[in-house]
Amino acid sequence: MKKLLFASAAAALAAGAASAQDVKFGVLFGFTGPIESLTPPMADAAELAMQEISDSGAFLGGQTLGAVRGDSTCIDNSAAQAAGERMVTSDGVVAIVGADCSGVTMGVLQNVAVPNGIPMISPSATSPAFSDLEDDAADLFFRTAPSDARQGEMLANVVMDHGYEEVAVTFTNNDYGQGLSDSFVANYEALGGTVTTTVPHQDGRGDYSAEVGTLASAGGELLVVLGYADQGGALVIQNAWESGAFDVFALGDGMFADTLLERLGDALEGTIGTVPWSAGEGTEAFSALAEEAGVNGESTFTRESYDATALLALAAQAAGEATPEGIAANVMNVANAPGEEILPGELGRGLEILADGGEVDYVGATNVEFIGIGEAAGTYREYIVEDGEYTTVQFR
Repeated sequence: MKKLLFASAAAALAAGAASAQDVKFGVLFGFTGPIESLTPPMADAAELAMQEISDSGAFLGGQTLGAVRGDSTCIDNSAAQAAGERMVTSDGVVAIVGADCSGVTMGVLQNVAVPNGIPMISPSATSPAFSDLEDDAADLFFRTAPSDARQGEMLANVVMDHGYEEVAVTFTNNDYGQGLSDSFVANYEALGGTVTTTVPHQDGRGDYSAEVGTLASAGGELLVVLGYADQGGALVIQNAWESGAFDVFALGDGMFADTLLERLGDALEGTIGTVPWSAGEGTEAFSALAEEAGVNGESTFTRESYDATALLALAAQAAGEATPEGIAANVMNVANAPGEEILPGELGRGLEILADGGEVDYVGATNVEFIGIGEAAGTYREYIVEDGEYTTVQFR
């Protein structure tokens, strides 16, 4: 714990001193709001990659790379766009790692990134709407987490494989929740399952008894909760369990957090869910790197955050300059084959290969592979809560 606190404090100091760096990336995450327990490790992971880049001495002839943090809030478009605008116009960032939640990410992309030509790589904006971007937006936006169109399919299969053939669904009332709910329902019904009702819930409220009452009246063997661990989703589960409306749950990725286990305890026993995750040599390399640095690498979207940052830096190196135009034009080139495979901890080697005129295929912590423009293929971790812990069932 002391190592983690020290790492977070050091990262905060590094963010505050970003003006001393030669090149600056924005780190635009919801440090307040419904995912505030998830974002500090995400930012630490992004800054871990930046430190590795700087320490290598191989970045653009020995330049250093630093972070400028901004608060997206996850839900307030005006605040997220203002933070992004400050990063670009006042702090001089050349790229943005983020944003996080899909709604604010779309707002920042359309109203900040596109007008200023700033590339963005989000580690966690999973709305299917990003798959249909066109024109300048498509050229500037990438993500290292897969689309919820795929997550809906995975979660539907998980629920059906566990033998639940009739479920109720509640989702946070925004782009993320609606997109994931639509995908889940379509895929689940295609498998022969019955959805008794779908009920949106609005984050930021203190009582969800009305929503739970509607869900309970419709019935179902299980309640699917597609929300946020630090907001309405957690309270819906608590109300449903305490009232006896439901005693087993299935969760989307926004609900995966250690704080949820701490908060709800026995109510989550037997809960199943999916979260973007990966396994293999790159994942193991990242975990070791994060542990050594005192960063919580096992939290949600930390691997994706490290990879997003690494891709932006490698793209700048491939371009030969840290300009928004050069970075945007080279992200796809460094993300996919051909080229030498690069894992976490090997960013310096990747920079040297590019400096010598070679090519790299960044594998990273999440087995990065872009399908189409900036769309991550991705894999999912299927888990079940047993004895108060998330236990991996398999990867899909």
